[in-house]
Amino acid sequence: MAKKNRNRQRAETTPTEPGEVGPRQPCPCGSGKRYKACHGAAGGGDVYVARPFEGLASEGDVVALRELVPAATAPLTLRDDVDAHGRTVTLCTLAPGAVPAVVRDSGEVLLGLQVQHAFGDPSRDLAAVLLAALEAEPGAVGLTDAPGPGPRLQDLVVDAPLDITVHEGYGYWVEESDQSPEVADLLEQADDQAAPTARLTSVASAYWTRMGSKEHLRWVMPEPEGELLDALARLHAAGTDTLIPEGRLVGMFRAHGLLTPVWDLPVGTGAEALEDPAADFKTALDAALAETTPLTSEQRAARSGLANRQVTIR
Repeated sequence: MAKKNRNRQRAETTPTEPGEVGPRQPCPCGSGKRYKACHGAAGGGDVYVARPFEGLASEGDVVALRELVPAATAPLTLRDDVDAHGRTVTLCTLAPGAVPAVVRDSGEVLLGLQVQHAFGDPSRDLAAVLLAALEAEPGAVGLTDAPGPGPRLQDLVVDAPLDITVHEGYGYWVEESDQSPEVADLLEQADDQAAPTARLTSVASAYWTRMGSKEHLRWVMPEPEGELLDALARLHAAGTDTLIPEGRLVGMFRAHGLLTPVWDLPVGTGAEALEDPAADFKTALDAALAETTPLTSEQRAARSGLANRQVTIR
């Protein structure tokens, strides 16, 4: 049997551009298939959108709520040309029962972000669910078929920053009138799975969390991946990427076209202690992003190390 061409195999597994998906990598749609056998195949169904929430004023927060934050809500303001039938809409990390949406008896719609479909464009999926929920009777609203051509979430909502509330648990699932002992027991079980999380107020889309005995800051950043890696490499080489003493930039997630740098933090740090350091880091990052000189050898080594510590979620 002939040996495989290693250069060809490497080309199939390695993206040629930042954020691009290699043919043999898992398809970001979440199907579990390789990209070349799913949305990367000829006639492979709906087109995969690498950055589905681009254009939203709170793009980074939407990505964080979809992938990182256990329990959070934010009111959605619909555009004037969307017939809401007098209903209010609340975007949430997870709807009751982990369904795409729930219509309460009051008519309020809970639109869940943490529902994975394999249709290629989560923004269009959310829009299809939202429009169906606005027409539905109270109860669960699902999405079983690809939405096809149609509006995306950006087409339905007012382009304004979200007013996000991070919750300690899933109490927002039920209204006060539904607080039976059975429901309280179910909520307690769900709440036990929610890691303590807080959203920083000094910068956008940065979330402190405690998982077991460890604390982290996970900061979704909207800058183009290549430019962001260059800037982080400059800061790392200068020793100014730690945020706080004994803090450490350990790697990053990639989700929905955005990078999320992750810092390990000393136990007992908490979210409040990160507000000023995060604002200072943002100032330093902006300066590094504006730098146009070529990377030094030390900075290139730092960039390579950062690139090797990326984990793609979607």
